[in-house]
Amino acid sequence: MREKSVIKESIYTGLFGGVIFGLLNSFTYALNFTEVSHASFIFRSFFEGDWTSTWWIEIISAVILGVLAIIPAIIYYSLLRKVRGLLPGLLFGIVLWGIIFWLVNGLFDYVPTLENLTKETVVTTLCQFVLYGVFVGYTISYNQHGERVTRKV
Repeated sequence: MREKSVIKESIYTGLFGGVIFGLLNSFTYALNFTEVSHASFIFRSFFEGDWTSTWWIEIISAVILGVLAIIPAIIYYSLLRKVRGLLPGLLFGIVLWGIIFWLVNGLFDYVPTLENLTKETVVTTLCQFVLYGVFVGYTISYNQHGERVTRKV
């Protein structure tokens, strides 16, 4: 019974983590720390027009990113929920960054290739992915550990 609530909490973790770090990405994009926003992946690569550069597209993109971020949270739950510490989440974030910016980047016309990204963009986005990975990892591992303690009592 408690196992289902841990899965549900993992889904919420992915959703809220995606929205929170999506909004953080919008903030760093607005401050020119990065040349890539999640809206670049979600809207600007597929649609043209000034409307794709508005603040409400950034908000809508953050919500869409939150929904998409459920997938990595479920993957983390499935593979790494019992592993504790900072390192699993950190590595998970780096792997996610590599998948997005190295493997599937070719699908997004508006996003420069890895070779053409500025150093600032690479560092900023990598740090954001690491923070997301640590957030998801710690939250899911904490929930899993709490579930095990509850079962023993």
